Amino acid sequence: MAGTAAARVLPKAVTFVTGNAKKLEEVRAILGASVPFQSLKLDLPELQGEPEDISKEKARMAASQVNGPVLVEDTCLCFNALKGLPGLNNMLKAYEDKSAYAMCIFSLALGPGEEPITFVGKTWGRIVPAKGPTDFGWDPVFQPDGSEQTYAEMPKSVKNQISHRGMALALVKEHFASANYTIHNDGSA
Repeated sequence: MAGTAAARVLPKAVTFVTGNAKKLEEVRAILGASVPFQSLKLDLPELQGEPEDISKEKARMAASQVNGPVLVEDTCLCFNALKGLPGLNNMLKAYEDKSAYAMCIFSLALGPGEEPITFVGKTWGRIVPAKGPTDFGWDPVFQPDGSEQTYAEMPKSVKNQISHRGMALALVKEHFASANYTIHNDGSA
């Protein structure tokens, strides 16, 4: 991707598709002004399959609905005892191996009919008894390797630097910096 020629003009700012206020808060904190985006809740179907395929298909569907560039996310907590399958942490009680990884995949589709570009972040860790605030998904039960705290116990700035979402968004930021996109804003968006 590096070394692309002329800047590509996007018809409008990227639409980040989410209805989750906590997720939107994290994405805003991590991306800052590096990627111009707006958010929109769309009802996309729940898809089954490989996480990267799911993320790409969501991006295709969203780009068609928005008729412009979109960024979508698919996140999962995968358990090594279940050979990487995502699942509920209660399923893990029967297994000695509590190791897991948090995976986040962002897919960027620059418009309808465009092949999405994916950005994957993974954080390795383990499942622990819940600690910390319980207001954001499985953050209270996921403790990253090298930390004595769960995601829920960490200051947001620390979590955002080491998390699966933070890693994937760092790749999104790198892509936007190297791709040199220009946003066309004629006021009609």
